[in-house]
Amino acid sequence: MKNKSELAYNFLEQLITFRELKPGTMVSESQLMEQTELGRTPIREALQKLAAEKMVEIHPRKGILIPLMSVEVQLKLLEVRRTLEEQAVRFAAHRSTVVQKEEMLQLAEQLLDENLYGDPRQYGETLKKVHRAVAESTQNEYITMAILPLQGLSRRFWFAHIQSFKRELRIAGELHSATLKAICHGDESKAAEASLAVNDYLTEFAYHTIRRSPGSAR
Repeated sequence: MKNKSELAYNFLEQLITFRELKPGTMVSESQLMEQTELGRTPIREALQKLAAEKMVEIHPRKGILIPLMSVEVQLKLLEVRRTLEEQAVRFAAHRSTVVQKEEMLQLAEQLLDENLYGDPRQYGETLKKVHRAVAESTQNEYITMAILPLQGLSRRFWFAHIQSFKRELRIAGELHSATLKAICHGDESKAAEASLAVNDYLTEFAYHTIRRSPGSAR
């Protein structure tokens, strides 16, 4: 059972990721309390965590800023994710337990479920579980601490710029599923290769948002 701070964190992260809290806007604690129907303490605790992860900026006596998320920021995040995720999947291929492998195989199958591609929010929750499952399978809490916030930020950019959810969610689902299955088979090289393929896809996706932006074809 999740405590109220965790519920607040998950609720606010989803509102930010799916742009219900608009980038560039300032909101107040009281607004968030009303929107989530949660108290001041869990909201404040959630905001502190989100601020540490660069999902929000807290400005005393002014409010909470939902920061903009640029292509440049996404590309910088992916540079770091590339190295961390490759190392993470290599560790996970050797260190994951039987129970962890069973969870990852279940997630791999969920990511290939066509029904999931019509529900971006549920897909987002599944993707969060995938990222956490892999990170925890490294048996290294410092990798988990470092990698999950990066993944959260880049998920935010990705969801904000998707034009065809079914197409992009299918592509990402297949790529992540391949990574999970390689980890579960203990194939370090294949897991690393699949992880890099995910990063290549996300990098190309980011560049594509530049090419289709207004004024880019000059």
